[in-house]
Amino acid sequence: MRAIWSGSISFGLVSIPVAVQNASRTEELKFRLLRNSDLSPVNYKRVAEVDGKEVPWGEIVKGYEYEKGKFVVLKDEDFKRVDLEATDTIDIMDFVSLDEINPVFFHKPYYLAPQKGGGGAYHLLRQVLADTNKAGIAKVIIRTRQHLAAVKANGRLLVLELMRFADELVEPDSIRAPEEKRLGARELKMAKTLVDQMSEPWDPARYTDDYRSALLKLIEQKVESGGKELPTGRSKAKAATNVIDLAAVLQQSLREAGKPKPAAKRKKEKKSHAA
Repeated sequence: MRAIWSGSISFGLVSIPVAVQNASRTEELKFRLLRNSDLSPVNYKRVAEVDGKEVPWGEIVKGYEYEKGKFVVLKDEDFKRVDLEATDTIDIMDFVSLDEINPVFFHKPYYLAPQKGGGGAYHLLRQVLADTNKAGIAKVIIRTRQHLAAVKANGRLLVLELMRFADELVEPDSIRAPEEKRLGARELKMAKTLVDQMSEPWDPARYTDDYRSALLKLIEQKVESGGKELPTGRSKAKAATNVIDLAAVLQQSLREAGKPKPAAKRKKEKKSHAA
């Protein structure tokens, strides 16, 4: 796997050479825009707003709109003039308990691969972070942008998880929500019981992208049918739970949770076929 960034992790006087590699991949289906009459692909054009003319790449520059309709042009040299120190260093400023970090701050994970000469310090840092359940909070510049980031232990590897700065998050107080009402002891007990019954050990393989699978299946059907329209069948959205019926809904949910799960059935069937 090709590294997208190479540098070092720095904390105190310790410097560990590492390479940043992708830890996730996008599985989105890509679609092309087509002309309906003959299914000819439609290409995007770079068109100037003022006269509607297409603009070649060589005539395009980057600009920042500092007032409505007013721009200042920034060239490659200007970006280089923004001289921030440690552009090739993940500079850990603090170590923080992971339990104290709100998950909304985390954005995108990357694997940190140890480079030549850094194995000992790399595994030392990973072990300390794992034992203390802490993360190293750092700043790192990747692709001309500075990010807040957390260096975390993840099995035998270190992970660099890009984070959002505080001013990038919407204030929770700006979201309207109903006032909390006193919960009934019976409903609370049933809700906790329901959570217990639905609890499972974490297994990421249990969860797949059903929408993508269904979309691929539909694409196959359309290809086999020569592009003909397929019959539609929409499932009804679940109705919101009525507060008055909350106890009854919880009671029914508890009964449903006690039944064998479809996923578990499939696993048992596979085992029996294998036998």
